[in-house]
Amino acid sequence: MFQIMNVRKALERVLLQVQKPARYTGGELGSIVKDPAKVDVRFAFCFPDLYEVGMSHLGMKILYSLMNEREDIWCERVFAPGDDLERLMREHRIPLFGLESLDAVTDFDFIGFTLQYELSFTAILNMLDLAGLPVRSKDRTGLSPLVVAGGPCACNPEPISAFIDLFILGEGEEVNLELIDLYKIAKREGWDKQTFLRRAARIGGIYVPSLYDVSYREDGTIEAVTPREGAPARVLKRIVRDFDGVYYPKDFVVPFTETVHDRAMVEVLRGCIRGCRFCQAGFLYRPLREKRHATLDRQAHDLCDHTGYDEVSLTSLSTSDYSELEPLLNDMLSWTERDAVNIALPSLRVDNFSRELVERIAAVRKSSLTFAPEAGTQRLRDVINKNVSEEEVLRTCRTAFEGGYSNVKLYFMMGLPTETDEDVAGIIHLAQKVVDMFYRLPDRPKGRGVSVTVSVACFVPKPFTPFEFEPQDTREELRRKQRILLDTVKSKKITVKYHDSPTSFLEAALARGDRRLCPVVEYAWRLGSKLDGWNDFFSMERWEDAAEVCGVDFSFYANRRRSYDEVMPWDHLDYGVTKAYLIREHERALAAQVTPHCRLNCSGCGANKLVGGACFGK
Repeated sequence: MFQIMNVRKALERVLLQVQKPARYTGGELGSIVKDPAKVDVRFAFCFPDLYEVGMSHLGMKILYSLMNEREDIWCERVFAPGDDLERLMREHRIPLFGLESLDAVTDFDFIGFTLQYELSFTAILNMLDLAGLPVRSKDRTGLSPLVVAGGPCACNPEPISAFIDLFILGEGEEVNLELIDLYKIAKREGWDKQTFLRRAARIGGIYVPSLYDVSYREDGTIEAVTPREGAPARVLKRIVRDFDGVYYPKDFVVPFTETVHDRAMVEVLRGCIRGCRFCQAGFLYRPLREKRHATLDRQAHDLCDHTGYDEVSLTSLSTSDYSELEPLLNDMLSWTERDAVNIALPSLRVDNFSRELVERIAAVRKSSLTFAPEAGTQRLRDVINKNVSEEEVLRTCRTAFEGGYSNVKLYFMMGLPTETDEDVAGIIHLAQKVVDMFYRLPDRPKGRGVSVTVSVACFVPKPFTPFEFEPQDTREELRRKQRILLDTVKSKKITVKYHDSPTSFLEAALARGDRRLCPVVEYAWRLGSKLDGWNDFFSMERWEDAAEVCGVDFSFYANRRRSYDEVMPWDHLDYGVTKAYLIREHERALAAQVTPHCRLNCSGCGANKLVGGACFGK
């Protein structure tokens, strides 16, 4: 479809016709340009969403800099174009291009996608088509470009397994370079694509779906997943054992245009000790590993010096669980106050939030405070293993109010396993208690009213969690519960926001789907689906039409309870946590029994095998 041409000249002719041309020009501070004649491997790091979303992603920043540290590799950034540019690209036959060189991505050796969200799957197909490539792996017969993918959604890659040559499971800092080194050998020795894929499957953490056959039972469930041609029966994810010593960039690319998270970021830890039963990331990134506070202070200072950002975020799944948070903040405040740099702590828990922490994070200027009780009643918080009491929620909000804050955001989920109407109403009742407590405070901020924002997401059961066996509430049931939620609000001080149930329904189907969803994803894309994470582009009708044509029932994947002995589409992939552990935790959830966090007691999840022993030095 596309005529390979001088992309730079073509873009010059059309960019003034698009809304945000700065998305597509490249040349930002910190971007890396190399001579293509002097590198052995070119890697197109593709984010299947718009520039301002992708440029906020920490994983892309790390791997972009890591690969470009090597003289023999040139990694460039590629993002999904907005609808206005895409129309012009198709009209003028401009292929998808890398931002650094403005070369067509078909000139690259690797086209790598990061899988952050199930609803980005059609964007991947759209980007491959914009590049002028067949979307199905079997139709791309040459050694290059190889289409690879990684990220959290790679834990169940089956719904897009027909389109990707290989998947990278787990953390990419080490395995990406191993894969590239193997490719250099393949290129030098003239291997064909199949030879390379067979050899790549021997690298730990590499999953090649074409080397596995899937058979099904009469009831539609999976009978077996059978490896071929020497592929391993189970693929174990990769992790970085020495997290304190792992590569971290001193510089970020600084965008010309505003992005979702426009700030420096340092990753204080990976993994999570908590074991919240709904949280896929908390299990995928196990075991917990931390960096030393001196390492983090140096990395944060380097980034702010090189980029000029006036805000640095201490990111992780639960930053307030970082064991050296106090000495880290002491170190950082020695220069952030002087340089007027704000410290943001985006992942705070209500059970370890203190007045001292409020004072520290407000030392430069106040950031917004967000907490996640997740459920409105104690019984349901015990079911999901949140290990947070109502008293702790109220005490935390009181601490924030007494520290000068008057706006608090509370995150909840709806449709959790065993949820009742009383649990739904309990969300608003808890928010009302926060409002009432504010007005009882003698030291509340003067001259300001309180604002409590209640944000409610629809629960999506995910692989590698204790709730992978649970059905999702039907869309009708979720809409009924949303009406209960809104009808319970009696105060103008409470603002309620909730997610659309159709997108959550599709997310649940794709998250737990198998290879029979590949034709559905492709058909939905051919009908026009491409940026499904955006309301302006999402159409459930298109997906329903695609499912009907392909003979697929989404409710089979989203709304069906699984038995413990069912073969899951992802059972041949190993993320450290054992299925026996997930079953134990599911049984404890149904009994509303909590499990202590990892620092208090090892629950035997199995992730310790990834670090060769105990996760904690006890």
